[in-house]
Amino acid sequence: MRYLLMILALVAAPALSQQVPQSAAQMQLSFVPLVKQATPAVVNIYAKIMAAPRRTPLQSDPFFERFFRDPFSERPRVQNSLGSGVILSEDGIVVSNYHVVGMATEIRVVLNDRREYSAKVLLGDAEADLAILKIDANEPLPYLDLRDSETVEVGELALAIGNPFGVGQTVSSGIVSGLARSGAGGGNSGLGYFIQTDAPINPGNSGGALIDMQGRLIGINTSILTRSGGSNGIGFAIPADLVAAFVTQARGGEVAFARPWAGISGQPVDNDMAGPLGLDRAGGIIISGLHEASPFLSAGLQVGDVITHVGDQPVHTPNEMVYRMSVAGMGSRTPVRFRRDGADQEVEVALIGPPDVPPREEAVLPARSVLPALRIARVNPAVIAELNLPLEAEGVVVLDPGRFGPRVGLRKGDLVLSVNGAQVARPADLEALFGGDLRRFEILIQRGDRRSLLRFRV
Repeated sequence: MRYLLMILALVAAPALSQQVPQSAAQMQLSFVPLVKQATPAVVNIYAKIMAAPRRTPLQSDPFFERFFRDPFSERPRVQNSLGSGVILSEDGIVVSNYHVVGMATEIRVVLNDRREYSAKVLLGDAEADLAILKIDANEPLPYLDLRDSETVEVGELALAIGNPFGVGQTVSSGIVSGLARSGAGGGNSGLGYFIQTDAPINPGNSGGALIDMQGRLIGINTSILTRSGGSNGIGFAIPADLVAAFVTQARGGEVAFARPWAGISGQPVDNDMAGPLGLDRAGGIIISGLHEASPFLSAGLQVGDVITHVGDQPVHTPNEMVYRMSVAGMGSRTPVRFRRDGADQEVEVALIGPPDVPPREEAVLPARSVLPALRIARVNPAVIAELNLPLEAEGVVVLDPGRFGPRVGLRKGDLVLSVNGAQVARPADLEALFGGDLRRFEILIQRGDRRSLLRFRV
């Protein structure tokens, strides 16, 4: 009987470890104090956007447009955008998503206590999907402190605060479920670098806060991974360190976010590549190309080197490297660790923007030209970065195909290599070739890594 009682006690022991609250203090444990602290600094944002009028393909055709002209469809349309934002300073600096406010003509910011202010965008960036706004208030505003997002760890509790579906300010809880999610957010933020959370995020939460258990901002909610349109527990937030870099540039008077330029091309090192490169595991970025103006080239790196760290943080993808450089800030120097011939080395790299040299020599072809209103420019590092051209691109690029360019097959970003066999090196060359009396044309273009020959008559 004694042994039977011992067995029963052992079986019952695990159940005793799970208990209901035993005191009034335990029953009151909740996120209430944290929510009261943080929610006054999370705002609802209502934006009006003037959208371009809808046009059918026939309305864009020079011949048919007169038959399909509709004065009502040609009027600009007003679209309303709903999202969230976070106040970052008592003088009214607010962060939100670019897709919420980036193209807005009118912005209203509504606080949790129903105070309402107009706002203007100081700085915006579609690629990072971030925008910094400024509201003018006659009194100090509640705000959230930024946490160093490099200290965030998987498994931490987190709260997402925003205005999902326009129902009003809502708080949801979860954990940080992943870090260093590169290119996982989709949409405009597809080139970003994210914190992943399972705290439910829904439409309208965009631009809202992801906070830790001390009420500090660790990220700005930006997107979800879903097939149904609702939250499936995979949401993404832009890290607070990148938000801090945006605020710094906005306070410095910048209107567009300036990213440091690497001037390199490369790819992540996988397991098949690691051994031959002298690495014991996959990781890092192997350099396959360097622009002659690249600061990495100036610092001594060369093709075949494997970049493993920027600053004191490891990098595994090009997006991750750009993020690390952006957080370090323009105009500074940062240590870069790399591996060459089986040995680790470290150099300091200057964080600069892409040089706008040689001059881009932008030109618009005149009305008498074969392709009137075609806008072109000479390729340089700044143009390569703006249009995401191949690193080795040179010559003349199409900035805007105009009205007739699309009809012959030209698109924005096409490199014009030659016309009727004559090489095109500068915009003036193309202007001269299209300004003559010829009636047949063969244009050799490069689009991405493919070349095409466009033939047409006028």
